[in-house]
Amino acid sequence: MTTGVLAKIRRARGGWHLHEQVYLSLLAIAIGILGGYGALLFRLVIKATQYGFYQSSSDFLTFAHTLPAYLKVGLPALGGLIVGPIVYFGAREAKGHGVPEVMEAVALRGGRIRRRVALATIIASGVTIGCGGSVGREGPIVQIGSSIGSTLGQFLKVSPLRRRTLVGCGAAAGIAATFNAPIAGVLFAAEVILGDFGLATFSPIVLSSVTATTISRHYFGDFPAFIIPTYKLVSLWEFFFYPLLGVAAGFIAILFIITLYKSEDLFEVLRIPDYLKPALGGLMLGALLLVWPHVFGVGYGAINLSLKNQLTGLLLFSLIFVKIIATSVTLGSGGSGGIFAPSLFIDPARLLVDSFKPLTREEAAFLAKRPK
Repeated sequence: MTTGVLAKIRRARGGWHLHEQVYLSLLAIAIGILGGYGALLFRLVIKATQYGFYQSSSDFLTFAHTLPAYLKVGLPALGGLIVGPIVYFGAREAKGHGVPEVMEAVALRGGRIRRRVALATIIASGVTIGCGGSVGREGPIVQIGSSIGSTLGQFLKVSPLRRRTLVGCGAAAGIAATFNAPIAGVLFAAEVILGDFGLATFSPIVLSSVTATTISRHYFGDFPAFIIPTYKLVSLWEFFFYPLLGVAAGFIAILFIITLYKSEDLFEVLRIPDYLKPALGGLMLGALLLVWPHVFGVGYGAINLSLKNQLTGLLLFSLIFVKIIATSVTLGSGGSGGIFAPSLFIDPARLLVDSFKPLTREEAAFLAKRPK
């Protein structure tokens, strides 16, 4: 029955060029729907996992002080014990931050991704983040969406060229649903995943991204990822520091890359089973959480505190390097998660701007009212 339906669909596509575009557009909308709900499921898994580990799904900074030390150290290690076998025996593509595996599938395998990757990534990354792993959710959701697009393309037996487009649609849907940002999803998929801005590729990606955003806004509302207060230009001297910020961010990025790859190399030579290495990484992460709970999970709570000037300059400076170490041990040991959110976290721009610019009248009034 299914074979006959697919045969009729393929015969119907044998007509005009318009039929091909309409067919591809319908597939893009379907991937947008699936990708949007995939992002929704992924976020629910993260919340459910965190609640299962810590009996709370709110930001870790709000209850970290109530946890005994042995739980801060032991629960990330327990999460690693769960993640290791899932990645090792389920789908090893779920290890790491996911985007390179998607790019490899597009460049070398015509967009073919194993069907089990989406489910394995949802569980492995959800547990990694939920137990405290210092990673982001953007890389996994790109891999989840791309896997959905590839799976649908394989099921309908489309050409490798069209399958690559469907992978791009899935990646765009994941980014758009996660960040509530349809344009960002489109540009990420077109530039990073596919490297193709042709109209035949671009149009389906736009449809998929907008569809996923609609689903995300229906469930989570139309809110940005970060609540950014209103900033005012206090002095023209501020412009003097912006080139310095770019240079500092560039060097910090190099340090992050080197540390991450060195961590992967060090864990690779350890003579213990690969499925136990994430537990060791979780144990090391837990030791960091004892002093710096800000590096827990995605880290959006600490980023928002920084944007509101509620963290001291010395703490911000230390968190740059602590976050690099925390993310490196989480991913280097075999955990599953993205690096985009950690890269936002370690960006030194906020530290330098906050250190050198004078406070506005509103900011000074806010700080004066804060409890000591």
